[in-house]
Amino acid sequence: MIPLKASPDQAPDSGAGDLPRHVAIIMDGNGRWAKARRLPRVAGHRRGVEAVRRIVRKAGEIGLEVLTLYAFSSENWRRPVEEVSDLMGLLRHFIRADLNEIAEAGVRIRVIGDYRAFQDDVVRLIDDAIARTAANRGLTLVIALNYGSQNEIARVARQLAERARAGEIEPAAIDAEAITAELDTSDLPPVDLLIRTSGERRLSNFLLWQSAYAELLFVDTLWPDFGEAELLEALGDFSRRERRFGGL
Repeated sequence: MIPLKASPDQAPDSGAGDLPRHVAIIMDGNGRWAKARRLPRVAGHRRGVEAVRRIVRKAGEIGLEVLTLYAFSSENWRRPVEEVSDLMGLLRHFIRADLNEIAEAGVRIRVIGDYRAFQDDVVRLIDDAIARTAANRGLTLVIALNYGSQNEIARVARQLAERARAGEIEPAAIDAEAITAELDTSDLPPVDLLIRTSGERRLSNFLLWQSAYAELLFVDTLWPDFGEAELLEALGDFSRRERRFGGL
């Protein structure tokens, strides 16, 4: 059994049996779900949004602290223009249709990545969602939009190098903690459990630094079919693992 709540004073590196503080999910398999049913890819994305709703609700119910979802990578611009347009339309619909419920449930929305590259109306919707939920103290829902981890780390490296050149910091002071403090996720706990659906077994440029000591779980379930039972099974798997963080 996994606990329904994480203790507020629980150490970030506690061992087996604990509810993870930060769960990250690579939501993969929408296109294959649609193809298997001879449907257009957008149908898979629509069903994927329904899976997001299920998982966000359940994550809030069981007391997860942070849930990060990989919604649109910086590489997704390479997809056909029609598919990118469909994804933006679904993002608009999700915010308009679900923001009230999310806000009333105490969920705080965060976004990582350069979402300001999107169309102006999408940016305004995202800004409004962030502002409306900023004071909430329940689940922190982090949505990765136009996000790429290598770009994030490179940007931080440039910022720290510029500060060192300006004499603001010593080069010797640039350590892991200094880099962590400049990341988009600087105020969030590191990833404890990273899940990827659809059977693929790669990280796809997602939270590479933040997942340095994460437990990785690759499941065959396609994202549109991922539900409460699958989430609880993943958390149960996590609770049975022994995390050593380089120790014995």
